Amino acid sequence: MKEELLKIDDVAKQSGLSKRAIRYYEEIGILPSPERTEGGTRLYRQEHIEFLKKVTLAKEVLGLTLQEVHEFIMLTDTIENQRAEYKKVSDPRTQKEKLTEMIEILNQQLQLLEQKIGKILSVQTELVTLRERARAAIERIDQIL
Repeated sequence: MKEELLKIDDVAKQSGLSKRAIRYYEEIGILPSPERTEGGTRLYRQEHIEFLKKVTLAKEVLGLTLQEVHEFIMLTDTIENQRAEYKKVSDPRTQKEKLTEMIEILNQQLQLLEQKIGKILSVQTELVTLRERARAAIERIDQIL
């Protein structure tokens, strides 16, 4: 059974992104280029849609910039390749080497997330401080009234 090829309109509907965003992601190298017809029409696969959903999740939920998303996805791809390579080897030394490489890549991903969490916590602290100052100001005003 041949996999269904989708046009950009379908991908936009299923991914929740605009056609412009999809083209932009392809242009900057985040989205792998799809096949094209002789006329140049992009033909996407379901894997493109799943990939775009991951990008959206990384941007919205994790608060990553497009550059960070690109880096995160590259690291994720590298991890998947390492996992595939690990499964192919039976020598314990080579397995250890593959696992060590995977840990290093995972550490890079975790560092990226920890930086984001640090920034979020910093903004949260700022907002809590402002809220407490506003409450204290209200209490001072209430004492005058």
